[in-house]
Amino acid sequence: MTVRAGREFLAIPGPTTMPDEVLQAMHRPALDIYSKEMVELTESLLADLSKLFATKGQSYIHIANGHGAWESTLSNVLSRGDKVLVLESGRFAIGWGQAAAAMGAEVEVLKGDWRRAIRLTDVEERLRQDKEHKIKAILAVQVDTASGAYNDIEAIGKAIKASGHPALFMVDTVASLGCMPFEMDAWGVDVAMSGSQKGLMTPPGLGFVAANDRAREVHKKAGLRTPYWDWSEREGSEHYRKYAGTAPVHLLFALRRAIDMLHEEGLENAFQRHRLLGEAVRRAVSVWAEGQVIGFNIAEPQERSNTVTTVLMNGHDPVALHRYCKEKCGVVLGVGIGELHGQAFRIAHMGHVNAPMILGTLGVVEVALNALDIPHGKGGTEAAIEWLGESVSA
Repeated sequence: MTVRAGREFLAIPGPTTMPDEVLQAMHRPALDIYSKEMVELTESLLADLSKLFATKGQSYIHIANGHGAWESTLSNVLSRGDKVLVLESGRFAIGWGQAAAAMGAEVEVLKGDWRRAIRLTDVEERLRQDKEHKIKAILAVQVDTASGAYNDIEAIGKAIKASGHPALFMVDTVASLGCMPFEMDAWGVDVAMSGSQKGLMTPPGLGFVAANDRAREVHKKAGLRTPYWDWSEREGSEHYRKYAGTAPVHLLFALRRAIDMLHEEGLENAFQRHRLLGEAVRRAVSVWAEGQVIGFNIAEPQERSNTVTTVLMNGHDPVALHRYCKEKCGVVLGVGIGELHGQAFRIAHMGHVNAPMILGTLGVVEVALNALDIPHGKGGTEAAIEWLGESVSA
C-alpha cells in the first residue's frame, strides 16, 4: 500500500522543481537565431546575470552544466603549471580543483572537513606563507550541496585582501545564486560561476560565468584557453559567437521567464523566503535530533546553508528512508554523496519552493521515521509550522 499518486515531488538539491511558467516558456516554435528578437533576448539575459552576480564585469552563458562552467573559469585564467589553492568544505570545491589538476594546473587543497565551513584564519595564514605568490587562483564554493556548508564569501574576500596576496578569488555559486545574497564586486570576487538548475529554476544545461576586469586582464595571457570556452571568442560582433555556435533557444526562454519571476518576487524577498524555509527545516531536524540518531552534518548553526540541509543518520540506513519516502509517499530526498555516501540524506529548500512544499516534505520524512521505527524526537514538523507561524506576519 502507498499514498503516492500524481506528480512526484523533488526535494533534491538540483535539478529543482521547475515552475509551470518556466516549462510553458519553452513550449514554442524555434526562433530565428539571427533575428533581432534573439539578440535582444541574449542581451537581456547577460545584463540580468551580471545583476544577479552583482558585478559590473562581463557575464557569459555556456551550453553546459556547472562542471562545464568550472572548466570555463579555469581555462580562461590559468596556464599549465599554475598553482591553484582549493578551500575545502565539502565535495564541490574539491571537484573544481580536480578539474584544474586534470587540465594541467598544480593543485593544493587547504584541508578543511565536511562538518564545517572554511576557516578564515587558515586562508589568511596560508596566503601569507606564499611569499613568492606562486598561487594564481583561490577556489571556494558559497554553498556546498554535499555537506550543506555555507561559506562566508565576504569574510573570505576580506581575509584574502588582508593577506595582500594577488591571486584571483573564484567562487562557485551553483547552489546559492538567486537564493542568498551574493555581491561579487563588493566582496572582492574576481570570477564567479553558476548553473541553471537550482536557484534559477531552469532545466539543466546552462552554465554561467562572470569575470571582472582583473580576471579579464589575466585572461589575455592564459595558456589553457580553448575555442569553445574562450571568453574573447564570445565577445565578437556576430551573435552566434555568444554561444560558440547555435544558441540553446528554448533553455534561454526558460531562463528569461525564471529570472522575470525572481524580479516579480523581488530578490530580497526571495532571499528572505529561503531563509525562513531553511530555518523551518532546521527547526524540524533539531527536534528529530533529540532521538540521538538524526543530526546535522554541519556542526555550527551559523554555517548551515539556506538552500540545502544535510542530515546524518547514526546507525540507521538512510537508503531505507529515501526509498520509503519515494516509493510510498512520492517525495524524493537527496542522498548522501562523497564522504557522506550511505550516512546521510539531504533536504533541498531552494528555487521554486514554498511553505506547503517544505512542510509536506518534512511531514513525509516524519511519516517515514515512524514507519521505519527510527528513533527521533517527536514534533519536528510542528516545530517548523510554529516557526513559520511566528515569522510570517499576517
